[in-house]
Amino acid sequence: MWRDSFRLQIFCLLMAVLAIVVLVHNFFQLEHLDDDTVSGSNWITENNVQRSLSQTTKTTRKPYCGYKQQVLSKREQAEQESLLAAIQWPKPSDGKIAFLQSTDPAHSDFVIVKPRGFFKVGDQLEVLVRMKDFQGKPKQYGGDYLQARIHSPLLKAGATGKIVDCRDGLYKVFFTLLWPGEVKVSVSLVHPSEAIQVLLRLREERPDRVYFKSSFKSGRYSETTECNVCLPGDLPVCNFTDLYTGEPWFCYKPRKLSCASRISHAKGGYQKGLLTQEESLFFQSDVNIKRPILSSGPDSVMVQPKAFTDSSSMDRAEDPTVSPSGYYYEDQWRSRTQWIHHFNKSDDITKCLQGKVIHLFGDSTIRQWFEYLTEFVPDLVEFNLGSPKNVGPFMSVDLKHNILLKFRCHGPPIRFSTVFSSELRYIANELNGIVGGRNTVIAITIWSHFSTFPVEVYIRRLRNIRRSVIQLLDRSPKTLIVIRTANVQELGPEVSLFNSDWYSFQLDSVMRKMFSGIAVHFVDAWEMSLAHYLPHSLHPKEVIVKNQIDAFLSYVCPLQT
Repeated sequence: MWRDSFRLQIFCLLMAVLAIVVLVHNFFQLEHLDDDTVSGSNWITENNVQRSLSQTTKTTRKPYCGYKQQVLSKREQAEQESLLAAIQWPKPSDGKIAFLQSTDPAHSDFVIVKPRGFFKVGDQLEVLVRMKDFQGKPKQYGGDYLQARIHSPLLKAGATGKIVDCRDGLYKVFFTLLWPGEVKVSVSLVHPSEAIQVLLRLREERPDRVYFKSSFKSGRYSETTECNVCLPGDLPVCNFTDLYTGEPWFCYKPRKLSCASRISHAKGGYQKGLLTQEESLFFQSDVNIKRPILSSGPDSVMVQPKAFTDSSSMDRAEDPTVSPSGYYYEDQWRSRTQWIHHFNKSDDITKCLQGKVIHLFGDSTIRQWFEYLTEFVPDLVEFNLGSPKNVGPFMSVDLKHNILLKFRCHGPPIRFSTVFSSELRYIANELNGIVGGRNTVIAITIWSHFSTFPVEVYIRRLRNIRRSVIQLLDRSPKTLIVIRTANVQELGPEVSLFNSDWYSFQLDSVMRKMFSGIAVHFVDAWEMSLAHYLPHSLHPKEVIVKNQIDAFLSYVCPLQT
């Protein structure tokens, strides 16, 4: 009897120990699993080394690609399909093209149609570009990305041209002659059509080629994990999708810390080894990236002045989509869609902005506006918010004239060094918090940090911003909203894979279409950077920024005409 009792005691003791073990195990799992965590398995670290995390609670799921999971209304779906169709790029008839059969700018040339003709200001100039491969054979298909401008160096004058792809290796470029004198033509191959197909592939297949990271901290313990719009694999993730806009953002969950312990966001880096050896031949700085195409004949024409009686009407066109939107003359931008007042004195800017609150939202290219105004206007003094350099948010104040100037970067994806999690704000949400009115000025730019993602990601972001813009203008119609477009930049083999002008051109085209017909104004930074004689730069030089500011302030304080 006592033996049976002893065995029962031993059995109960073993069951109790087992229950404690199970309880501890479950408690450990609960402690490291948040409500906003989705399970997963392997991930790629910053050094591209595959590591295995905890295998507990592993389930199978599709990669978190927010742009593929959008629920669109019929109208939104129709608009998205229309936008994607509008930027569809011509493809070679054959699949894979050998390097020697790709476009060679050195063998290609252009000719001015009727170079000896009589031209006067306001006339159209037509140029024919003939593309050839590295064997000197004419190309039989289109899809090359070109940039073209006319310019007069002595006059510091310049304007862009309109390029038409004939899809047979020939391109027509149309220029409007906007000033008298000798006018030169310049044409450049930014990327051959074969390179564009590589850029297309990268945009669709490798949205992770720029990766991001977030730091999580509790007490003295911290961890860093990878973040993005889309994360591969089935590891546990922290879901930081914005509750108001639905903008998706995910980070791999830390091993020991909760998702709520995130303290910062930063750019992680750029993936390497994206191209095959053959593909890399399409991206060579001195061969086929932003290389000049020379003329086989005269490269300039003489332009006669236009009669004085009808010259004023030429400078201003009612159509806001007129091309080109403006031109440089004596280093000053002359818009063809608005009257430009050149704010050469700081007192003029102070008088214009007196009593106003100016919000600048976007990336580092609109941060240049904040920096220019703060430096140029003596009474506008930056208030130290303790923000990281070049990141923000920033604020400058002129107490005497009641001016408040603010800059804030847009929400992720953003390739800044370090942004505090508490300062990660989406433009749409910020706009929803602005009362607006006649003394409220808002300037927005958003493009550069979206170049590595499928266009649907950008369309979603613009759709949210546009909705907030319309709501703001509805409740406060006198609010002034200005959009700064994208701009061209210097390109090399690596930059081309992440921030090519072709990517920017496509996004800029989408943005202009999505905001057409809405009561917003545009500062055409694209043409301002392309038409100027200075080398292309992601952050244009001060003379170009000054002209952007003049255009911006001319909307704030329009000339009485």
